[in-house]
This record gives sequence, structure tokens and C-alpha cells, in this order.
Amino acid sequence: MKKRIAVLPGDGIGREVTAESVKVLECIASAYGHEFVFEEAQIGHEAIEATGNPLPDTTLDLLHRSDAILFGAVGHPKYDNDPTLKVRPEQGLLRMRKELGLYANIRPVKLFDALLHASAIKPEILKGADILFFRELTGDVYFGEKGRKDNNSTAYDLMIYSQQEVERIAHMAFRAARTRKGKVTSVDKANVLESSRLWREVVQRVGHDYPDVELEHLFVDAAAMKLIQSPRNFDVVLTGNLFGDILTDEASQIAGSMGMLASASVGDRKGLYEPIHGSAHDITGKGVANPLASILSTALMLDISFGLKDEADTVVRAVEMTLEEGYRTADIADRHTPAEKILGTAQMGSKVVASITKVATEV
Repeated sequence: MKKRIAVLPGDGIGREVTAESVKVLECIASAYGHEFVFEEAQIGHEAIEATGNPLPDTTLDLLHRSDAILFGAVGHPKYDNDPTLKVRPEQGLLRMRKELGLYANIRPVKLFDALLHASAIKPEILKGADILFFRELTGDVYFGEKGRKDNNSTAYDLMIYSQQEVERIAHMAFRAARTRKGKVTSVDKANVLESSRLWREVVQRVGHDYPDVELEHLFVDAAAMKLIQSPRNFDVVLTGNLFGDILTDEASQIAGSMGMLASASVGDRKGLYEPIHGSAHDITGKGVANPLASILSTALMLDISFGLKDEADTVVRAVEMTLEEGYRTADIADRHTPAEKILGTAQMGSKVVASITKVATEV
């Protein structure tokens, strides 16, 4: 199989972690007889600095020509410290989602047994947790009308959803639940928000098409509590853009660190794969970032975009094997981790590559 992969390292640690994911994909290609062609382009702060545009047309053209996209992160302290700046790195990411029709963000939250003690949550609560989030990605307050009024003293962001936007991601979540434990938890704020009342109505209607799948509804505040209180009670979680953004970051604590959570942003034609963490400029250039979320995102790419389930399973098993051997990056190490087992970004990537070779040989 030959596939073209667009690589968008972006800002901060994005470049460091995507470099390790490219190593992993090259190893998979070699082990299984595929050919992956990589082409890099700019997005975010680095693109603004170079072109004045957070998503240059040359980058967008590459994305349309590629079979899948490997993405790092966008963001820079410059913009966090000055909210008046009109051109911002995140605009490139939002435009990319909209232009490519990437309306569903899929985030698996599954704890590796070797990391049971990496979380602040008690191991007996965590063990066996396996949650699949479906976050709607192209609607909500991120894309609704926004602005200032009253002489710039009042700001507003419109939370807006259409029936069609809710239907398409709801169907995706219910289909996924059929392959898992058969339960969908839809998260909204229907007691307060009209957009959430529409969300709930549409999800209920779609649910009638899947009588074999259990459907429950939770308000977002209750869902946030229950995620930490009893994570094993969740299977597939379906929610909107804003709530999904917050809840999946919270759920990173189930996996031990944001450095462990992969994600896929998909539509009807294209897939983008990225770790859920940000650009983390406080550790940029130090070589200590955890590349495992980005590496696990390549497993999603291999499975979802390329249909290479065995290869995807090999990546996941290689990560699991590396953790079982005791290797950690600083964010998932604890006081019992020997210093020689705490690895930098490139070292961890190389360990996973070595484990892939072992797993592929066993197969």
C-alpha cells in the first residue's frame, strides 16, 4: 500500500512529537511492506511568522492532495498574553477542520495497566476504564457568530447547532457503540440551553434507529463528576464541541497524562490525527515531551484512514510493551521509576520503534 501523509508539526512540542510518529510510521511501512510518502507544511504561529496566515493556501492544497494528516499542535505565549491580536494560530486549526469537513473528533481514553499508578485517581476506580469520546468539531461557540458591542464593553459568542450537524455525529457514535459495550452517553446542558435541547431531541430520534444500543443523557456538570467518580460506567460519550473539549482534557487524568491521549478528526473523506495536548512552550526544546499520544494517533490513522487494523494493533501493543518494560517520560513517571528508565522524547520514540520490530516479528 502506498499513501501520502501530510505532516504539520506546527508549534512548540508539536515538531518534537511528530518526528517520533514519523519514525513509527516508517518502521510500520518497512515491517509490513507499505510505502508512506511524507510531505511537511506550515500551520499556526510558525505559518503566521512566515506568511502572515495561520493556514497558508499551499498547506491547504497539500492537505487536499494527501491521504491523511499527521498534526502536532498550534499555539504560542505571544497570543495568550495579548488577546487583542486579530490573527491567531488557532484560527488555522479551525479553518482546517471547516475546509476539510472534519466534523467528528474521536478520542479513545483507555488506561494501560502499567500506568495505573500514574494518575491521581485511585487504581481500583480506574482499572478497566475504556471510553470512546465523539466530540462534534465544526459547530458550537467556536464557529458561531461572535463579536463585541456597547462600545467594546460586551462580548458574545453564539452557541449554535443544526439538526444535520447533530445527526451525522450521533450516527457515528451509535455505530461505534455497536462494536463495543453497546452504550452511548450523550452529554449536554438541556436544562438551560436551547441548542442543547435540540441536541437531545435529535440524539433521541437517532437512537431509535439503534434499538440494540442503550442511550443515556447526562448534563455536562454531572458528566464531569461521574468521569472521575466512576469512569468504568462509560462506553461511548457523545457531546458538542465546547463540552467535548473540556471533558476530554479532564479524561486525560484517567490515562495518567495528556501526553497519553490520541485523537482523530474525521469527516466523510479525510482524517487528521493528533495528540490532544497543546504546544507546551514551557518544555519546548528540552527533549522531554511525551510522544506517546502522537504515536498512538498514528495507530488511529492506520486503522481509520488506511484500514490497516493489524498494523494499528502493532503500534498499540508496542506502546504497551514499552510501558510494561518500565520506560516512562517524565510526565508519567512516579517516585518508583528508576532514573535510567525515564526517557526523553526521541529515546521513547526509539524504544517504541524497537518494540514494533519485536511485535511484527512475532506476528
